[in-house]
Amino acid sequence: MGFSLLLENLTNPALLFFVLGLVAVMIKSDLKIPANSSKFISLYLLFSIGFKGGQELIHSHFSMEIIWSVVFGIGIACVIPFYTFFILKKKVGTYNAAAISAAYGSISAVTFVTAVNYIEIHEIHFGGHMVAIMALMEAPAIIVGIALMRLYNGETGAHVSRNSLGHAFTNGSVVIILGSLLIGMLASDDQAEGIKPFTTDIFNGFLAIFLLDMGISSGKKLGDFFHHGKFVLGFAILVPLVNGCITAIISQIITQDVGNRFMFAILAASASYIAVPAAMKVVAPKANPSLYLPMALAITFPVNITVGMPIYLYLAEHY
Repeated sequence: MGFSLLLENLTNPALLFFVLGLVAVMIKSDLKIPANSSKFISLYLLFSIGFKGGQELIHSHFSMEIIWSVVFGIGIACVIPFYTFFILKKKVGTYNAAAISAAYGSISAVTFVTAVNYIEIHEIHFGGHMVAIMALMEAPAIIVGIALMRLYNGETGAHVSRNSLGHAFTNGSVVIILGSLLIGMLASDDQAEGIKPFTTDIFNGFLAIFLLDMGISSGKKLGDFFHHGKFVLGFAILVPLVNGCITAIISQIITQDVGNRFMFAILAASASYIAVPAAMKVVAPKANPSLYLPMALAITFPVNITVGMPIYLYLAEHY
């Protein structure tokens, strides 16, 4: 099961476009995505994720369990980047630590979708509100990552102005994902359907081009990944597994539903390679994508779908 899931996702066009970007650099091709186009695609991906999350949230039937689940999900998205930032900071520098910690505090939609398929095969159901929680967990991790980056800037290591946290909330990437989430909640079904070709139908195409661009960016600085090889490799394997296992167990405080607990574990264990890289490309250009992208996409993702999922499900069922 794990091997078939891994094989299927390794042939995903979006992932293969990332590899194409790496190959283009290796063969010294002049292939590149224009800077303005790259920034537009980044903002589009954030917009689409936020809008669809707002739509999912407004269609959920609210209860106290859902409210506490939202709080729990946002809490995970804040705690993980906070503690991982300080683990990473001395090893990879402030800017890279902010980007990596934000990526691991955020979520991977592809991992989430793969997890849905996994538990459906096991005939386990989960609440629809978990999709909205997935979207809601994007922004807090980005905010925490940006705030920590501004509080401990990479050049001096000193505290910056008292407005740093305010800047984190007003950063364009954060504004567009939160604003799109709100607009998605306010839009009627007919209105959402009217822009579906833009919010949904072309998403995978833009994602493929975005990952091609990130592959090119990563390939140019791939030497830095190997320079930090042992540490970042260990981090990308162990930290997500620890996050997922702990969350699978403590989520019983919020819900007794095995499916929801499993999905919380997946959200805690996965790492973003869409929203956070898109945000960090804009707000933290000094962060090296050849570190956080390969970690999330080439290491954490396959580890989660092959080793992590059976462990998280076992813990959700037995603890």
